[in-house]
Amino acid sequence: QVQLVESGGGLVQAGGSLRLSCAASGRTSSDYAMGWFRQAPGKERELVAAISRGGGNLHYADSVKGRFTISRANAKNTVSLQMNSLRPEDTAVYYCAAASALAVIRTSPNYWGQGTQVTVSS
Repeated sequence: QVQLVESGGGLVQAGGSLRLSCAASGRTSSDYAMGWFRQAPGKERELVAAISRGGGNLHYADSVKGRFTISRANAKNTVSLQMNSLRPEDTAVYYCAAASALAVIRTSPNYWGQGTQVTVSS
């Protein structure tokens, strides 16, 4: 079992930055690929960024490439999402997730956090 707890959400103006963190407990996070999903009202949950177990492979949605950066610190069991140049369309609940491999995190995450709200005002 892995428990995931997100933090760092909030309200920011367009063009601003936020950093989300996900703390994992239970089994070590290095056993899992990790990712950040988001879900806006009335929309499906989408994968925003993901990182492999060792951190060597990364994936980003086209809509956030060049603005968001995912990173992990396995020694601290944490995964972070640095979000720069935020836009109103980035407004959503952001969820941390863990999966057995990067290749399956989009479709088959094993664990989810409770989510943290990010609101970007125009």
